[in-house]
Amino acid sequence: MATTSGGGSIGGRRIWGTSLAVLALAVAVALASFLSLRSPGMAEADDLPASVHDISVKDIKGNDVKLSEYAGKVLLVVNVASKCGLTNSNYKELNVLYEKYKEKGLEILAFPCNQFAGQEPGSNEEIEQTVCTRFKAEFPIFDKIDVNGKEAAPLYKFLKSQKGGFLGDGIKWNFTKFLVDKDGKVVERYAPTTSPLKIESDIQKLLGTS
Repeated sequence: MATTSGGGSIGGRRIWGTSLAVLALAVAVALASFLSLRSPGMAEADDLPASVHDISVKDIKGNDVKLSEYAGKVLLVVNVASKCGLTNSNYKELNVLYEKYKEKGLEILAFPCNQFAGQEPGSNEEIEQTVCTRFKAEFPIFDKIDVNGKEAAPLYKFLKSQKGGFLGDGIKWNFTKFLVDKDGKVVERYAPTTSPLKIESDIQKLLGTS
């Protein structure tokens, strides 16, 4: 009986040791699979810049612009469209804000985007003409870009990573707005339906004029 009991104990230890080895192997395989199958978004998160100022974009004429040129300024970054139901009111109010605060350190950066119901279909030249003549915008207009998907501009990947939106980080529509402080940090995100003038008090706080 003693021999049987001892053998059972030894066999039990062997089984337990084997089980631990199998479990460790399973965990290692699962971890390796996870690391090899990580989504691109997860990998990109590790490569995101420290601030908006570390990013370069292109202006409406295709010239490179380093956003570090705007260091020390408060930025309102907006994806715009010329044929949206929100277009007239947004451009009107953005013009008001720009005229009122540009000398105090505000810059509005407008990025045309055609990803929402095809409401910015024109070329850069056509967009510039429309914005300058019809909407009388004096703030900078940049190259037409994607704000969602695999081809999303690096700037918008960064903006979305810093301030997610309602029901997910993706940009939902034209005239989503991001407020960026003087150090290039994203402070707030506003829905397309948020009136630019309703952001005025937040802009004043960052400018130090409130």
